[in-house]
Amino acid sequence: MHRRVFLSSMLGLLGTSAAVAGLSGCAGGDASAAAKGTGTEPLATAVPAGTSLKIASFQNTQQLQFRLAKLPALPFTVSDWVNIGAGPDVINAFRAKSLDLANNAGIPPIQAHYQGFDAKIVAIDITRKPNYLFATKPGSDIRTVEGFRGRRLAFSQGQAQGVVLLRALRRAGLKYDEVKLVPLTSNQFLTALQSGQVDVAPLANSQVPAYLKQYGPRGAHTITTEVVDLLNLLWAPRSVLNDPAKAAAVAAYIPQWAKGLVWAYEHPDVWDEEFYVKTQNLTTAQARSITALTNKPLFPARWDEAIAWEQETADLLADGGFVKRFDVSSLFDHRFEALAAKAVPEEYRR
Repeated sequence: MHRRVFLSSMLGLLGTSAAVAGLSGCAGGDASAAAKGTGTEPLATAVPAGTSLKIASFQNTQQLQFRLAKLPALPFTVSDWVNIGAGPDVINAFRAKSLDLANNAGIPPIQAHYQGFDAKIVAIDITRKPNYLFATKPGSDIRTVEGFRGRRLAFSQGQAQGVVLLRALRRAGLKYDEVKLVPLTSNQFLTALQSGQVDVAPLANSQVPAYLKQYGPRGAHTITTEVVDLLNLLWAPRSVLNDPAKAAAVAAYIPQWAKGLVWAYEHPDVWDEEFYVKTQNLTTAQARSITALTNKPLFPARWDEAIAWEQETADLLADGGFVKRFDVSSLFDHRFEALAAKAVPEEYRR
């Protein structure tokens, strides 16, 4: 699919005004804020009184982890825990200044850069196992990625699911013009599968049990690959990181974020019950099938592998004409590089 055609389609999905603003470069975005600071000033050793952040917490995951792990109170005010997770939605919230810090995969920062919005990665969690499975529509005869040829595939350019699909196609030796990429956002994937709008969509591991329970008897199934989306990260607008008080608050949040992920990994039975069963309405068996696929959190003290992976991802998108080629090293704020690793035991650093 040609990049201009794809982006024209996305205007209707993301909202015309927001998408046009994203495609207009830095004007009206984060350019003026970026000019006020370099983002290289040393981080403050303490968070100034009165500092607050608006933090993304999709389905209240972060608050629940912090509470269950009994982590110390944050040394700043969270003025809003924003129930938001999808990359395009996060970028729009950053633009609207309704969000200061978010948790996403590797592709949203690339998409934000392409749209002219200046934001930086401040923490990295490496994922080694696949977070997504390819699910078919009911009654599908597709059994392998090679079988995607000529089929309609749900594709979100600005989200992790999109890159997982592109990587799977590349491994299978399929070119983009050999499939039909249907532009959707991830929250539309289930409906598109159910209605037969698409033949295949990448679903998060947590979505698969409920989907198969409902549509498995009608011939829906999954296709497993070894394709991973390596990066689970925290990122923030440069305007936030140029504010010394807010940057200090971000630095204070990163260790708590890392400890919360480690706690959930080490207490799967509690997490299954408190999150998946009580808040996601899954059965205990379904919850356990999800946590069995959970990645062990890994917080590297150096980001070399993450930068290389992000560059490969950006190049993959550029090869398809979805973004322009650029050096992704500009996306990382190295002042925060070692903070997550220092907060966790050695076994969670490698």
